[in-house]
Amino acid sequence: MTLHKPTTALPFLLALVLLLTAGTTGLATTSIQQERDSVPTDRPWSERMALSIIQRAPEAWMNDFQDSPRWNYTLGLVLQSVVEVGLQHEDPRFLAYARSYGDTMIAADGSIRDYDITKFNIDHVAPGPLLLQLYAATGEEKYRTAAETLMRQLDWQPRTTEGGYWHKLRYPWQIWLDGFFMGEPFQAEYAKQFDRPEAFDHIADQFILAEAKMRDPETGLLYHGWDESRLQRWSDPQTGTSPHFWGRAIGWYVMGLVDVLDFLPQDHPRRAELIAILDRTLVAVLAVRDAETHTWWQVIDLPEREGNYLESTASCMFVYAMIKGANEGYLDEKYRQTARESYEGILNTFIRVDPNGEVHLTDGCSVAGLGGDPYRDGSFEYYISEPVRDNDPKGIGPFMRASLEFERENRSSKR
Repeated sequence: MTLHKPTTALPFLLALVLLLTAGTTGLATTSIQQERDSVPTDRPWSERMALSIIQRAPEAWMNDFQDSPRWNYTLGLVLQSVVEVGLQHEDPRFLAYARSYGDTMIAADGSIRDYDITKFNIDHVAPGPLLLQLYAATGEEKYRTAAETLMRQLDWQPRTTEGGYWHKLRYPWQIWLDGFFMGEPFQAEYAKQFDRPEAFDHIADQFILAEAKMRDPETGLLYHGWDESRLQRWSDPQTGTSPHFWGRAIGWYVMGLVDVLDFLPQDHPRRAELIAILDRTLVAVLAVRDAETHTWWQVIDLPEREGNYLESTASCMFVYAMIKGANEGYLDEKYRQTARESYEGILNTFIRVDPNGEVHLTDGCSVAGLGGDPYRDGSFEYYISEPVRDNDPKGIGPFMRASLEFERENRSSKR
């Protein structure tokens, strides 16, 4: 994701240096804990959510309901978003909070705690942009070394016969939409920062291949997964696709695409094709938006089915992709109004504010996947059976990002 850096402000920079050279989050947590009894309601939604996150998880690794430090995509998503809040609103405490996770998980030699490259789990590449943020802020080589490890995984990630990344080594021949946020924005940012232009052709090919294999010609929606081998019970024997359209899977795909466009060269020969994919995917998504709330359903195209529910994480992802796409000039201005409608729908449908000002995002699907043990068959009944919870990190991260885009749209839109 593009770092929308604030304009130079001496007090902010001095505070940032003090916090980062301290090497701990002591000052940051002390400062924020002074506000733990209440979250100010006069601040932008992005800050209110970030402060609420820190109230619920005083140590950054505690996000995602964990009882021990883990290396995973949810922490990367949430903490990268928290860093963006701090940069845009010139508050170095948020960067220091995120850095505490980096210092917990990355050893002095750059090795990554709780990470095994031989699993080739593309989810574990997703914290890569956070590593690049921390490297840019601190200059500590351990963060670059860790980022290089993640790039090495992508260099050797198993692939389908046409070059699409397997989602994990234990999910052979399978492409999942989830993986397009997990791997590609990091790979694109790394390629731009460290001069690996050959990566951009491969990145574009990934998105184009997925649409070709997973797009439903009737609705334009994208199926959750595709199995080249057709060996999975969930895969259609003719098309290889999974049976349903899961909202968050499509959300991962469009978030990954809108973030990749930040780094893809302006003259790349397939840039226009990627923008067209983003546009037509969002057209299909808007066609199944709930007419009353302007948000989206768990199984996105079946609102009438018993047990289906309006789901917050996918809704936040779609809004982020639309408003960022409009702000950056990737999408037509018409998306600004539809994004605003759906953002208001999120605030009205999913946001709960406690008397002390703490902000909660409700009704998030905790997890969903395909295959595995116990086996997930991709049926409607499966998707609605997964637990629903408040403050799922896969929703609060995109909520902060969408909020930041609305907070900056009037002063920095490229249109």
